[in-house]
Amino acid sequence: MQIFRKKLTPVDIERGLVLPPDSNLQLLPPFQGTVELSTIVESAEGTPLAEPVTIHCSTRCGRPAFTTGWYEIARYVGLTGGDIVYFYQEFSEGAQYRMRVRSAG
Repeated sequence: MQIFRKKLTPVDIERGLVLPPDSNLQLLPPFQGTVELSTIVESAEGTPLAEPVTIHCSTRCGRPAFTTGWYEIARYVGLTGGDIVYFYQEFSEGAQYRMRVRSAG
């Protein structure tokens, strides 16, 4: 099930991905502080990274945000402003979540 879809801005890539207000947060585990989300990441070409990535989700200014792990994904996949990220709950291949990227270009 989809948790969120977001068109990225340069701020999302540089400072952390703040989840959109319409995110389906009920699909995330309840947490205080930080929760780790084991995630399979697929590039715009549909190629998954070799291993699941652990993304830290914490609260920033009262809203959940991806920080540690997110920066590595942004660099590896080569994310830029305008790209679209889809984040799903999906139990497979040793992870609970899947992130798909669609390139703006």
